[in-house]
Amino acid sequence: MELPDPWENLLTDFQKLLILRCIRPDKIIPAVQQFVTDKMGPTYIDPPTFDLQHSYMGSTSNTPLIFVLSSGADPLALLMKFAEEKDMGGINLQTISLGQGQGPIARKMIEKAAEEGTWVVLQNCHLATSWLTELEHICEEVITDPEKTKSSFRLWLTSYPSQDFPVSVLQYGIKMTNEPPKGLRANLLKSYLSDPICNPTFFNGCNKPKVGFFYCVSAFNKLISV
Repeated sequence: MELPDPWENLLTDFQKLLILRCIRPDKIIPAVQQFVTDKMGPTYIDPPTFDLQHSYMGSTSNTPLIFVLSSGADPLALLMKFAEEKDMGGINLQTISLGQGQGPIARKMIEKAAEEGTWVVLQNCHLATSWLTELEHICEEVITDPEKTKSSFRLWLTSYPSQDFPVSVLQYGIKMTNEPPKGLRANLLKSYLSDPICNPTFFNGCNKPKVGFFYCVSAFNKLISV
């Protein structure tokens, strides 16, 4: 609602935010979002669709890729699908969930994968606090050896935010988070930009491919225009 005269025309948009903060503090978040949208554009309030390919392209064999976990989002299925696309599925992708007694197994797995040029996924690093010092040593000295580590090797880590996680690994690693979409628009965008809707096999297996394709494209165009 507009402010009563003459304040609607006298005050700047930011000053109106200050008044709203005093009168209706529960509405300040959507008001700030609208302010940012008006001044800078919707790009700064709409989180981009998670792009694992972009993160992978910025990595090297001695750069760990770290998934910062959030409630309701599990990146493992997405990572396994991505590994298949990169011909790193099956025996070329080894996963282990860290916990008591899993540290030595994980180290041997990393050393072997580094020599063979395959991928390793260490899940739930926050559960192995006593072994994180060893992980830091592996990231700083083991996988950085160009004579023992092939260029196709990748070390993937998943962890909830933890004060025990090595700071040095966070500093030179590539950090990612895949939060569950919030709201109807974000959920639909994720559906339209991921399998099975954008999978050619999905359309080719449809009894009415032209109708199905036309419906999806029309719905998507309406969605992004909102």
